[in-house]
Amino acid sequence: MQEKEEKRRRKVKKGWLTVTVGTEVEAGGFRRFVIPVSYLYHPLFTGLLDSARDTYGFRSSGPLALPCSVDDFLHLRWLIERERQPSVSALSG
Repeated sequence: MQEKEEKRRRKVKKGWLTVTVGTEVEAGGFRRFVIPVSYLYHPLFTGLLDSARDTYGFRSSGPLALPCSVDDFLHLRWLIERERQPSVSALSG
């Protein structure tokens, strides 16, 4: 029963992917996030992908590992989401 629930939690919807963020020295350690695949094409995110390649190489047996702090990742995600939202001035014009 527990194994079945674990598999269900790991399933990710089409168009999304799982990333692991954080460092071993951070208080919370690594955290798992599910992000839209479209992030992979964002210029801010491609820099992080380059860092992941340089740090971990191309092979991975699990979620994509990103070499940054959780706080840095949350800020990056906020910046990307902010760009995706229509501005208030654009809506009122």
